[in-house]
Amino acid sequence: MNFLAVQGPEKLKDVTQILDTLKRDLTEKSISSSERTQLLLRLRQHGTNPGIETLVKYGVEGETVDERRAALRCVANALLLDPNMRQILVDTGYGGKLAETLKTDSSDDEMIISRILFLSTYDTAMDFEKLINSHGLGDNINYQISRHADQFMKEAKDPLSQMDEMALTDTLKLIFNIAKLHPELMSAFSPSIPHILEIISRIDISKRPLDGLVGQLINCLSVLDLEGKKSKDYESGQLFPTSDENRNVDKLVNILGKAVAVYKTDDLESQAITLLHVLIIIYEVAPSSVREHMQSLLLPEKSDRSVPIGKTDSLPSKLLKLTSTPSLNLKTAISELMFVLSDKDAETLAKNIGYGFAAGFLSARGLGVPQNTEEGGLNSEINPITGQRWDAEPVDTGPPMTQEEKEREAERLFVLFERAKTNGLINVENPVVQAAREGRLEELPDDADSD
Repeated sequence: MNFLAVQGPEKLKDVTQILDTLKRDLTEKSISSSERTQLLLRLRQHGTNPGIETLVKYGVEGETVDERRAALRCVANALLLDPNMRQILVDTGYGGKLAETLKTDSSDDEMIISRILFLSTYDTAMDFEKLINSHGLGDNINYQISRHADQFMKEAKDPLSQMDEMALTDTLKLIFNIAKLHPELMSAFSPSIPHILEIISRIDISKRPLDGLVGQLINCLSVLDLEGKKSKDYESGQLFPTSDENRNVDKLVNILGKAVAVYKTDDLESQAITLLHVLIIIYEVAPSSVREHMQSLLLPEKSDRSVPIGKTDSLPSKLLKLTSTPSLNLKTAISELMFVLSDKDAETLAKNIGYGFAAGFLSARGLGVPQNTEEGGLNSEINPITGQRWDAEPVDTGPPMTQEEKEREAERLFVLFERAKTNGLINVENPVVQAAREGRLEELPDDADSD
């Protein structure tokens, strides 16, 4: 029989018969283990089904590995295809047994158990606090992350098989959802942070660096307690290993640089914000030496100032250019990173990235744009608006402006400065007013147009 082609009443009849046989066998033990496995595989081909309790019982109490895996694959399939089955699974009371069986050295078993528990994070009453405190879920998840980190440390190339990678991905998704939906439980996974960082430091970066496993690893970091405030098993200093305190920062910035180079703005909006968030947290807990290193990687350098900031191909320029896009969350995250890298000081931010990029962010945060451009304030060698060095700005080699053109330009500047003052962006004397007071402006004579 082609079970995939069975539909309607015929499908229901076959599913019912299989389930009846399996239910009887739970007490009678009337069929062989291989026959049970075949029945479970047949049931899985039918997709979603109502026999969750029978299946999950076989999944945790089956006599052989094949039986247990076949049953749990049926459960996972049902939970994926029919969300209503997820609460039914919770109601069976087998959540704790599933959490306990996650202590395994088999990636096949890890994958299917993590997937079932992951699907159970959506719209169910699963008590994850109980699973962590009474059934070892946190410890078992941490064991899996450390197990995979060991694989990376032992193997120089391609450390994970396809099954290993799928299993690790599902476990990372489980961590993310539990920590995101139940932030009070995030500390249970703090022991995994060093292992996640170890994997990130050793993993090869693909052409689309935030896709797949790397993206899941970074997502996990973004919801865990990197500051080490809520766990005795982890301290933020582990972010900066003594062998190379910049190792994790360098890898994450490298990933960011490659992401900015290949992803479109919409993709960055959905995929890069967690990475920016992680870099912000790391900077805030970093020692001064690492902070200075991060500033050198992410803030505009002297070479960026030969043109207006945001015009070169450096990572800082590309990031600043992205703040001019309509992607609100992305521009906010980048601006927040630049603000933190400037030690949350408005004057330092304006000095680092120019008024042009700083003004909007500072205004949105209710912070005044600094006005001090004198000694001790903004760099007098830098154009405070564009961030470009004055000596690198283009020289006008065209014909001299006519007197009328000069007056129109003065009027334009007057209006721009008055508008900026009204909006609270600047608080300095209008240069046109200052020039007129000092006698550096001349009004056109009445007959100027006749020349």
